[in-house]
Amino acid sequence: MSGTHPVAVKICGITRPEHARIAAEAGAAMVGLVFVAGSPREIDRATAERILAELPFGVEPVALVATRDGRHPALDWWAGRVQLHGEEDEAACERVARRAGPVMRGFAFSPDAVRRWDACTAIDTLVIDGPRGGGGHGFDHAALAPMVPSLRARVLLAGGLTPTNVRAAIDRVRPWGVDVSSGVERERGTKDASLVAGFCREAGVSPRRARPSAS
Repeated sequence: MSGTHPVAVKICGITRPEHARIAAEAGAAMVGLVFVAGSPREIDRATAERILAELPFGVEPVALVATRDGRHPALDWWAGRVQLHGEEDEAACERVARRAGPVMRGFAFSPDAVRRWDACTAIDTLVIDGPRGGGGHGFDHAALAPMVPSLRARVLLAGGLTPTNVRAAIDRVRPWGVDVSSGVERERGTKDASLVAGFCREAGVSPRRARPSAS
């Protein structure tokens, strides 16, 4: 596999419709919408619906929730993919998957955690993060890299990624995709167009043609 192979890019923590357009035009395959109380990137349903209206075909929205049991008010109306990033156990993952389809499971890296969540068939994507999700903290990629080829689920690498280090992380880990939030912000919750474009470019994805403006 080439050292510059493209991966899927997820831009997480989208809080404004214009940020969704920025991510889509830069080439992101996914955008994450955060429904976690107290997060600087938390949004409500009305904001989420405005963001969803800006997404072109081919960009998948992901609802990020952090719960104990997989039950959250946003999941009563959300119709797309779900990322669980709290204290949910396997039963909670299975409960959400029965309603919404295979889930993404976010967790802080440890070899035991990787093996645990890879064994849960309700999960199709392991969002392998640093010690505090959304805080820009990385982890030891050298410990994860040898595990990746034997995993059942696809790996979405997160935690401390930026435009300056994402290429090296991809080359080391060879994940299915990469996930970024704080690494493309100029301040908490505010995405920077140049950082988003630079991150996508370094990850090896191509920009999309901008949607024509309405006449």
